[in-house]
Amino acid sequence: MSSNLDQLYRQVIMDHYKNPRNKGVLEDDSLTINMNNPTCGDRIQLTLKVNDDKVIDAKFEGEGCSISMSSASMMTQAIRGKSIEDALKLSKIFSDMMLGNEYDEDIDLGDIEALQGVAKFPARIKCATLAWKAMEKGLKEDEQ
Repeated sequence: MSSNLDQLYRQVIMDHYKNPRNKGVLEDDSLTINMNNPTCGDRIQLTLKVNDDKVIDAKFEGEGCSISMSSASMMTQAIRGKSIEDALKLSKIFSDMMLGNEYDEDIDLGDIEALQGVAKFPARIKCATLAWKAMEKGLKEDEQ
């Protein structure tokens, strides 16, 4: 990856960290998922509003490093308005990207693509995937 691209990605990550999208808590009959990453102290509370197999809204609260908080911000943006199936598919693609596995690169990941450099730092992958794991857990429990 070129250093210009690295720089751009760092700027995107820091923008989401300093100006998080969808920060807050959803009230009224929303799913609440609490997760933490004990190795570095990241903590997230994700609230999801799901209706007719669709993620209507998503918000998060929490504290942690720039990677975990910016990833939560990007994830809430990416899944809003998506079907549960598409949100879970996106989560699988993100997981594959983090693990360095093959994934469909034709899919527009938007800002999420900025996190692909995290794959080079195995200790930080749990930071980047925390919000995604919370979303998966919430959506899979809701389907039952």
